[in-house]
Amino acid sequence: MGSLMENLDAFALNPTLKPLLTLVKGARNGAVYGAKVRFPHALVMIFLFRSGTFREKLQLVLSATKQHARNLAYFAMIYKGSMLALKYLNPAGRKEGQYDSFLAGLLGGYVVFGRNHNGVSQQIVIYVFARVVLALAKLSIQPNMHPLSGFISPEARTKITERAWPAFASLSWAFVMYLFRWHPDAIVESLRNSMTYIYSDSDHWTSFETLLIRNKDSE
Repeated sequence: MGSLMENLDAFALNPTLKPLLTLVKGARNGAVYGAKVRFPHALVMIFLFRSGTFREKLQLVLSATKQHARNLAYFAMIYKGSMLALKYLNPAGRKEGQYDSFLAGLLGGYVVFGRNHNGVSQQIVIYVFARVVLALAKLSIQPNMHPLSGFISPEARTKITERAWPAFASLSWAFVMYLFRWHPDAIVESLRNSMTYIYSDSDHWTSFETLLIRNKDSE
């Protein structure tokens, strides 16, 4: 057994295999992280808000968990594989180019998420998009980031940084509540259902039981 583990360690630590093994480790970590993130979320949301038998709900939880884990695993493999390919194709001599990560992310995003427009993929992309917007907002006021950077004083930069999150949070909720009130069909179904439960169903009850104990008589 000791000899087997020594051989496996030697295989894992072989420097010539490292580029390929990074794909394996990336896929492994993507799958594990996706499962850890999705399983508890799906467990709570599906068992609280979906109708059906226990078995049907459990199948939905496992399906969502599998989809999330598979998406992140595939994306990690495509991204890291593309980075390796671009590095070896670089005329400068096996060096990472400035925009390699952008191109690798573009390919992975299209193959894994762009061609699979389902609920899980959409939630992941929207989460990433929100983080990108916040990151770009932070970068936009940093020195030497664009031609207008020199016109932003340190004092103004500090004030913008302090007020960016309150503005982002307030406007996000302002727009989503407006859309829910006047254009609910434009909102993704999962969000629309949760907002209906909180903001619309709370306007109606037929007894003390449906006021505080249950949402509706049919539950």
